Amino acid sequence: MTVRAAVEAVVAAHVGETFPACAICVVHQGTALVDAGWGWIDPETRRIPATAETLFDFASLTKLFTASACLSLMSAADLSLDTPLGHVVREFNALSPRPVDGGQDPHSKQRLPTPPEMAGLMIDPARVTFRHLLTHTSGLPPWRDVFNEAGPAPAPPDQPDDVPRPTRWSRALAALARYPFVAQPNGIVRYSDIGLMLLGEATARLHGSGDLDTAIRAQVLIPLEIGPLCFNPVRDARIPRELIAPTEDDPAWRGRRAWGEVHDENACGVGGVAGHAGMFGTARALAAFGVRWLSSDTPFGITAKLKKAATTLQAETNGTRRGLGFALKAETDSMAGDRLSMASYGHSGFTGTTLWIDPKAGLVIAVLTNSVYAGRHSAAYDRTHDFRRALHDAVAEACGL
Repeated sequence: MTVRAAVEAVVAAHVGETFPACAICVVHQGTALVDAGWGWIDPETRRIPATAETLFDFASLTKLFTASACLSLMSAADLSLDTPLGHVVREFNALSPRPVDGGQDPHSKQRLPTPPEMAGLMIDPARVTFRHLLTHTSGLPPWRDVFNEAGPAPAPPDQPDDVPRPTRWSRALAALARYPFVAQPNGIVRYSDIGLMLLGEATARLHGSGDLDTAIRAQVLIPLEIGPLCFNPVRDARIPRELIAPTEDDPAWRGRRAWGEVHDENACGVGGVAGHAGMFGTARALAAFGVRWLSSDTPFGITAKLKKAATTLQAETNGTRRGLGFALKAETDSMAGDRLSMASYGHSGFTGTTLWIDPKAGLVIAVLTNSVYAGRHSAAYDRTHDFRRALHDAVAEACGL
């Protein structure tokens, strides 16, 4: 079976059920074997088919672009991974020490109780380093409702927003610099959007522009020489919504379905540009990013030493394995399936997106879906993990792995 046929067989079992639209690009040994889209941008009316040119919300795949830009700038400045975040983002250290609490559930938005063993613990934020942020071992909370600190829900993406993006981000950064920790920065992996939002600010400052969008464009997107890849595709890039896959309906906060604006509330609330989420693009462009990491010893000017660290084990907790920015393939029940090698590295996004790179096979698999379209608690969204595993295994088998 060809790779294209294998992909189409898996997609046929999920399109219209797990997600209304998807786009997939597979590059093996330098050759693009699949670059196509399936399904509908408007599943209710079926007037706009999804194609290879459809843009999807990358969600947490944005973290890979933030990490790449950060590592590029660290390489240029010969900055150590063990440099404290507070040396670059000084206000992060201003409130010290800080207490520990239980954090906040990202779905229910409810505050969680402080674990008894953590009660009364105080933490010096000056201990948090770039290494901690890049490996999710900072002890910072996984999530907080930053969007409520940043201002009211933004206007629809085709209208001017009443609150300028710099104002939104300034308010958010003030909150990020005072949130309690949930644990010590002690090497234990606790996946944290808050940590990547702060890494985005550090990246913007290392670049000198003070703007993450500008920094990622300069360090990653321009060298990549492929598009479209952008934040705020409608408001800033003027891309028609008909070329963008919509995501979840949001009646409670935005009062509309997210279409042409980032699904993640925190990224949307700070103006659409954040270190943890906000980027949009095609599967082809995402695959090109993966190919650059696969094929270059110094991708985006990142030193060979940092590239090796980024794509090999730096921290592991309860089967969760992390490089720098990248997730590494899990030993069991990996979203990358069972056939890709254990040297594989990549990431996933909450909207249903993944990028996986297998350096032993010379294989890059970029998968974009909007499986959150029916809601993050829907049965459709629950099938996303099974789809990912089946798709990666099908591609690997067709490639002879």
